[in-house]
Amino acid sequence: MNGIKQWMDKTGLGSVLLLAMLLVVVFPVALDLFRLNLVGKYLSYAFVALGLVMLWGYGGVLSLGQGVFFGLGGYGMAMFLKLEASDPITTKIQSTPGIPDFMDWNQITALPIWWEPFRSFPLALILMLGVPTLLAFIIGFAMFKRRVGGVYFAIITQAVALILTVLIIGQQGYTGGVNGMTDLKTLMAWDTRTDSAKYILYFVNVGLLLLSIAACLWVQRSKLGTLLLAMRDKEDRVRFSGYDVSMFRVFAFCLAALLSAIGGALFTLQVGFMSPSLVGIVPSIEMVIFAAVGGRMSLVGAVYGTLLVNFGKTYFSESFPDLWLFLMAAMFLGVVLAFPQGLAGLYVEKVKPWVLKRLQRKPAAAVEPPPAPAKRSDPTSPLLPPGVSGQQA
Repeated sequence: MNGIKQWMDKTGLGSVLLLAMLLVVVFPVALDLFRLNLVGKYLSYAFVALGLVMLWGYGGVLSLGQGVFFGLGGYGMAMFLKLEASDPITTKIQSTPGIPDFMDWNQITALPIWWEPFRSFPLALILMLGVPTLLAFIIGFAMFKRRVGGVYFAIITQAVALILTVLIIGQQGYTGGVNGMTDLKTLMAWDTRTDSAKYILYFVNVGLLLLSIAACLWVQRSKLGTLLLAMRDKEDRVRFSGYDVSMFRVFAFCLAALLSAIGGALFTLQVGFMSPSLVGIVPSIEMVIFAAVGGRMSLVGAVYGTLLVNFGKTYFSESFPDLWLFLMAAMFLGVVLAFPQGLAGLYVEKVKPWVLKRLQRKPAAAVEPPPAPAKRSDPTSPLLPPGVSGQQA
């Protein structure tokens, strides 16, 4: 038993197994389908928080534009689903059948050539993951090779999020504009609105999330993870040791973008729409809050932080519709000020020591008192049987 405990502590899989039990067993049993679907939506945001742990917590680079990659992954999935829903039979009442409805409303008479690859699901899958990763590589290579970092990099990523939002809204005929892409019902003729489909998509989301955590744990415990920590704390020393610091940071940025794109694609599948409101500056800052509340050095903490913030948002908006924004701000400030390391720091510093102390403490009744020493009537006499004095001997 001690060996298993030591192995779980060493590998960090104990907290992952506990999270898996919560997501796979507790939530499906305790929650109704509507609430479970909400949890699945929240978990799609958790992919972004995982990427921020690797980029911000381990790499020391704060990005305020992760909504860009989340949105690109989501729009890639939405384009495939929209084309599937826009077959000539379904859209025969349009002036141009066979194209998405928002294109027909904007007097576009032919499908743009850059939409054509999204007719194939394998190609769409490659593009919805590859395009955000490629964009992250271009931005990261251009910035990190010039040693642009810190607050300057954060502002640049914010600017990219704003540019993409304006571009999506401005190109309404090709992207759906401010309304986004809606009415996404089927995936390869499979109706994603049924109860069974919602359960399946939830478990697919959980499975991919756990696989992503395992992959990030492997990176953290490899030489690459050690170098990321070293670059965060002593960048010049790592550079003088002969390592190309910029390319390691490019890798961390690309990994964060890939995880965000996966989350965006799963979000579109579960919710059934994608809009520019999930791409801009505000959602990108919210995603940073998820990681900050959970703990920017903890992968599992980032998932709990995402769930806590979104549960709070849902509860406060339902119960206190006029005050929920203030309550959300109070919750965030309270957690960050009271526990600078987030929920993960609270667990490591307070909860875990208390639990271990309770487990190591034995009940008083189980401890037998030591036997009392035998009495001697005369210090010089040998030990006598009870009731026999030294004079009688």
